[in-house]
Amino acid sequence: MPHAAESTAARHLQARGCRIIARNVACKGGEIDLIVLDRGTLAFVEVRQRSHAGFGGAAASITPAKRARLRRAARFWLAGPGRHHARRPCRFDAVVFEPRNPLAADWLTGVFDATE
Repeated sequence: MPHAAESTAARHLQARGCRIIARNVACKGGEIDLIVLDRGTLAFVEVRQRSHAGFGGAAASITPAKRARLRRAARFWLAGPGRHHARRPCRFDAVVFEPRNPLAADWLTGVFDATE
């Protein structure tokens, strides 16, 4: 993911009242672009950008395999660096940038479940 899209997504979320907790959290087999606190709920945010709409939109590119990697990275972070947030409610969000308007961020909350 281009750094510019992640930075734009972070600014977009901050403007909507979120606090950035961490960026680019990686573990073996997974990575989370942004972790934010949204009114007491911890959101693990995937940032997706599409340059063309050939295979569906940016949100459609979050495949079952990608969701599994995001869950793995979230569990890693909650068990280690983010353990003091482990009791908070959590969700998985996405900030997407579509080819029809590549500068406009669209924040999608709860795009998939932690138990899928």
